[in-house]
Amino acid sequence: DPSCREGFGPYMPGFDMVPYDDLVALEAKLSDPDVAAFMVEPIQGEAGIVVPQEGYMAKVKALCQKYNVLLIADEVQTGLCRTGKMLAVDWDGCKPDVLILGKALSGGVLPVSAVLSSHEVILTIKPGEHGSTYGGNPLACRVAMAALNVLKDENMAENSLVMGERLRAGLAAIDTDLITTVRGRGLLSAIVVDDTEEGSLAMDICMQLKDAGLLAKPTHGNIIRLAPPLCINAEQIDQAVGIIDGVCRRF
Repeated sequence: DPSCREGFGPYMPGFDMVPYDDLVALEAKLSDPDVAAFMVEPIQGEAGIVVPQEGYMAKVKALCQKYNVLLIADEVQTGLCRTGKMLAVDWDGCKPDVLILGKALSGGVLPVSAVLSSHEVILTIKPGEHGSTYGGNPLACRVAMAALNVLKDENMAENSLVMGERLRAGLAAIDTDLITTVRGRGLLSAIVVDDTEEGSLAMDICMQLKDAGLLAKPTHGNIIRLAPPLCINAEQIDQAVGIIDGVCRRF
C-alpha cells in the first residue's frame, strides 16, 4: 500500500513484495533459495477487505513447505473470531509457522500483541537475545487471557459468521448504483462505491454515516470498511443497514 509507505524510510533491504492472491508469482519468488519467509494477511485489511481465492492459504502453506520457507500469518486484523472462525487461516485448514495477533487480543482494554510459533522456530532466539520494555506485561497478559475466554464462552466466532452474512445480504439488497461490490467474511466487510481510488466519495459517505450514528472507515477513496463489534445482534445489524441505505440515497 503506497499510502502507508510514503514519507517513511529508509527501508531495510531484502524484503520483496509479491502480488496478493497470485500463486504463480509467489512460487517464482519462493524458488529463490535465499528466501527465508513469506508474510501475508489471510484477508487483506487496509487494502479494502480483499478476500483471496478459496483455499489460498492452504496452497501458500504447501508452497512454503515445498521450498523450505517459513509462513508468517499476519492476523492482527483478521484473527480472534473476526472472520467467523477463531483464525482466518482456519477457513483453509492452514497452520502457519508463525502467527501474529493483536487488536482483539485484549478486547480493546489494553495494548497487547503476540507472536505464536513452535518451539522449533521460537527457541532459535535464546534467553537474553531479544527483549522488549513492556513485553510480557502481566496485567496485559491477564486481560488477554480473559478476552480469549470471552471469545470462546460467548461463541463470538459463530455470531461473527451469522451476523456477517446478514450484514452483507442486507447491503447487497440496497437499491443503489452507488454500491458496486459488497465483500468480506464474518464481521469484516467492505463496500466498494462507484468512484476512483483517488476520489473522496468513500470519505464523504463515512462522514455522513458518522452524523447518522454509524462509524465506518474509508480506504483508497472508494472503499468503506465495516468491522462492527463481535457481540452485535440482528437488530443492530438491520439498523446499521438502514442507516447505510438512507445515507446512500443522499448521493
